[in-house]
Amino acid sequence: MASSHLAAAASMVLFLAVFAASTNAATFNIKNNCPYTVWPAATPIGGGRQLNTGETWTLDVPANTPSGRVWGRTGCNFNGNSGSCQTADCGGALSCTLSGQPPLTLAEFTIGNGQDFYDISVIDGFNVPLSFSCSNGPNLVCQADKCPDAYLFPTDDTKNHACNGNNNSYQVTFCP
Repeated sequence: MASSHLAAAASMVLFLAVFAASTNAATFNIKNNCPYTVWPAATPIGGGRQLNTGETWTLDVPANTPSGRVWGRTGCNFNGNSGSCQTADCGGALSCTLSGQPPLTLAEFTIGNGQDFYDISVIDGFNVPLSFSCSNGPNLVCQADKCPDAYLFPTDDTKNHACNGNNNSYQVTFCP
């Protein structure tokens, strides 16, 4: 009898842990509007995949995820999980665990617990036009190198935007 109570308690703890972890998550919808294939990558979650024109990739990012990044890679050729990209390659991996090599246009984020932050950065160069928005924040657009909505240098703190609330939804669009 004690073991059934123990199993029930363990199940409840697991349920509460899963519920708590998902309550402040953010959803990222990553869409390719480019007339060419983009291979988006995401760290520290998500990895990477191929997105043909018009396709969308959805990622759930847990709360308290610091220093996340999404970027597009181009000119990629993969055989299974290894290969290379002409721009923003991440060590030849399809599923990135490292940031891409410059040049790369970055959608950067920190998912907090009630308040998130997001921005676009071209400090490491520009490779793919993108827009980045939060469900209750401004839409940022970067169509070319040195775009006004993006970080252009490391202390350009006016380009960081807050997204208040929990369970926010983000949209990253390549070639908006």
